[in-house]
Amino acid sequence: MSDPENNIKSKIYEDPIAVTDFYVRYAETDAMRVVHHAAYLVYFEEGRSELMRSLGRDYAGIEASGFMLPVTEVNVRYVGSLVYGNQVKISTRLTENRSRRVTFTYEVWGPESDDVLVSGYTRHIWTNSKGAVTRVPEQWQKLFEK
Repeated sequence: MSDPENNIKSKIYEDPIAVTDFYVRYAETDAMRVVHHAAYLVYFEEGRSELMRSLGRDYAGIEASGFMLPVTEVNVRYVGSLVYGNQVKISTRLTENRSRRVTFTYEVWGPESDDVLVSGYTRHIWTNSKGAVTRVPEQWQKLFEK
């Protein structure tokens, strides 16, 4: 990830990743039309979904196969903001793929520069449909190893 304090560009954009973009919707903003801090977690989710599609599987397929990936940890760093109507770009990649845990890393940048405005990660644990922690199912392990 980039280090905003030192203005170092990220290497995530250069790696094989999923990049998705859309426009900030009015409902995601506060009274000043600035994107509310919690909306970035929804943006992260959109990035994860796009990454799964780019790997050839839909994120909903995890649940359809009898497993879930609940979030166990979130980290978000805000160094800039977006406003209503801005185009949002999100890069997402899988940065950790362990037997029971996966981590996705995100960078959000705006329409006029390559400066990262928000960065972070989410950690997820594999569970079965009843919520018991389990090892990564073989079909998903193979997909994430690509």
